[in-house]
Amino acid sequence: MRYFSATGWTAIFSGTETEIGRMRPVEAWDPATGVALVVDPQRGALRPVTDWPDFSHLERGERVVSVIPGGGWRAHWNDGYDGTPVTEAVLAWLIHADGRATPISVGPDGTVDTAELADRILAPEQDLD
Repeated sequence: MRYFSATGWTAIFSGTETEIGRMRPVEAWDPATGVALVVDPQRGALRPVTDWPDFSHLERGERVVSVIPGGGWRAHWNDGYDGTPVTEAVLAWLIHADGRATPISVGPDGTVDTAELADRILAPEQDLD
């Protein structure tokens, strides 16, 4: 699983007896200490990763610098959810710091996810020929 973050870093937590291992995007860096800050969902605030006893390490994540509309593009999988082909609208494109673009598709039930594993990305008005 990849995390997209404004900083390009992800904090990895190994888990405890009461909480499973998890990943959180690094939102910022403490200006005084330089420690990575992540959102604490219980407090609704940024906290240093070192506040958690199960903090393990940081990993490079995906740094997103912009988001642009899908523009009519579509993602197609030859074998969809039930083995039949499926095509979904590209809702948006995530633009990475290195210039790559990741399509974000929306399924018929409203589920939004990356479509980077699609078999084909279809341009607007392009058929499946």
